[in-house]
Parts: sequence; structure tokens; C-alpha cells
Amino acid sequence: MVKEWATVVHWHKGRALLRYGSSSGCGRCQAKATCGSYLLEKIGPESIHQLELAIPQPLQPGQKVEVGIPESSLLRSAMLVYLTPLLGLFLGAGIFQSWTMDQVWICLGGVGGGLAGFFLARKIAAYWDNRQAYQPVVLQIGLPPDTVKVLQQE
Repeated sequence: MVKEWATVVHWHKGRALLRYGSSSGCGRCQAKATCGSYLLEKIGPESIHQLELAIPQPLQPGQKVEVGIPESSLLRSAMLVYLTPLLGLFLGAGIFQSWTMDQVWICLGGVGGGLAGFFLARKIAAYWDNRQAYQPVVLQIGLPPDTVKVLQQE
């Protein structure tokens, strides 16, 4: 299970808007050259993301919630996004190569197959979007921020 802690921004009638992002120490460790989170943070325009989930328990803004998604779902989604257009590219180029030896048509067949694979991946992802295995689940709910009080002793 891939887990991430998120902060409640808003909760209303069983729907919670959560905000999550990379930790403040991300990018400062020795593994940043091989770390996927660090590389995604460098590529992406934002390091803060929002997610809306159904959580029946009343929550307060600022409360922490641990959200998770199964690794198998994440791997299937990654394979769909990367492999479907790639397979479409090879298939399109292969079909056009069996039809003609003109390099321009083979290249256009590959581009067309790649685009067809991309649109097929979008259709499959839209179908998978409603399946329960691909939905994030709430693993833990932290205490509300006003519950913990620190008393000073003299």
C-alpha cells in the first residue's frame, strides 16, 4: 500500500477536501538522484495537490488523514499510461511497414498508432476510475488540531 498523509482543507456533508504534497525534507537526502518523488517534484509545476474523498466522520480543517492506494493498482495504471501508447506506436508502424516500404508512411503509421494507444489508455482509465480498487482509501484519521494542548510546567 502506498501511503501519504494529507491535511483536511474543508469537510461538508461527508465529503472532505484534502491537501497533500512532498515533505519539507524531500530533496535533501543522498538518494535524490534516484528518488522518484524528488524527480516528479522537479518536473511538476506544483508540489501541493488536492484530493476529494468521501469520509463520513466529521473532520476539522487542519486535521491529518492518512490516505493509501494499493501498489497493484498503481502499477497497473502506470503500465496502462506508458505501455499502451508504446504498443500502439509499434503496431501502427508494423502494419504500415507490411503495407509499404516508404519511410514517411511507416512513420505516420507509428504516430497514428501511438495516438490511438493514447486514446485507448484514456478510455480504459475512465472505465477504471469508478472501480473500487483504484480509489484511495482512508487508513487513519489523526486527532483534531484543537484536541492536543501543551501545558508548560514551571
